[in-house]
Amino acid sequence: MEPLDDLLRSVRADGAVLGTPVLAAPYALRFVDGAALTLIAPLRGEAWIVADGTPVVVRPGDTAVVRGPEPFVVTDDPDRRGETVDVLCDGTVQGSSTPYDESAAGTVLLAGAAHVRQELPSRLLRDLPRAVVVPADHDCAPLRDYLEQRIAAGMHGRRVVLDRLIDWLLICALRDWFEQNSTPWYRAAGDATVGPVLQALHDAPAAPWTLASLAGVAGVSRTTLARRFTDLIGEPPLTYLTELRMTLATQLLAEPDATVARVARRVGYADAFSFSAAFKRERGVSPSTYLTSQPA
Repeated sequence: MEPLDDLLRSVRADGAVLGTPVLAAPYALRFVDGAALTLIAPLRGEAWIVADGTPVVVRPGDTAVVRGPEPFVVTDDPDRRGETVDVLCDGTVQGSSTPYDESAAGTVLLAGAAHVRQELPSRLLRDLPRAVVVPADHDCAPLRDYLEQRIAAGMHGRRVVLDRLIDWLLICALRDWFEQNSTPWYRAAGDATVGPVLQALHDAPAAPWTLASLAGVAGVSRTTLARRFTDLIGEPPLTYLTELRMTLATQLLAEPDATVARVARRVGYADAFSFSAAFKRERGVSPSTYLTSQPA
């Protein structure tokens, strides 16, 4: 699996359409889902996202992604000071739900909150600014247009279909942003030395990797690999591997019928004891404690 796809695979969204009269100007909506990532896509009318730093404008056709979990505001005027209305991506605004109305005037907003039981990889969030906007001509634009058409048509079983389409749009927007902005991690994935090692680690995180075997994948010495990998990624190869395994473990522990021993084997540990020690060292709790804390 391509490393970026591997990082994005745990992103799952809950979606809603927020429309008039809720977004008739003046409006200021404070998103309080506490989501790791929130997608904002105006279907009609422009909106401003006020998070940390400079407000950013999102126009019809654009797709924005806001990094959480801190609240942020969507408004028609970023300079206005006054009351905000708390809103959730399930469409709840002060206890009421607002339907999509294709004919009504005003701003219509598609919003999706990525609530994930698994943890999102820290390096995905580390390289992502608080709010990013992927412009209307990005590769996901046809998907966004199709999504609007299906919403307006009142698709059968709309909520489940909407959530999965928003997943697709959110992941597509993130992929486009990473490709366009070439973050340090993304550049490392294309490096002649480090790229093949990242690919190998993501393809087989449970393999018994050593610095020597990874150097063999790269076709360089251990010293050269360690130096190049650390320069581009910010940590040595085996430290990266441990973090990759722990992120995968949190995803596996959230699965039905998960056991510590089974997860240990799937992420490359010979026994539950060594896995438990590593997991507690990296995550601060034992895997059994993490397992029992997951929702049923």
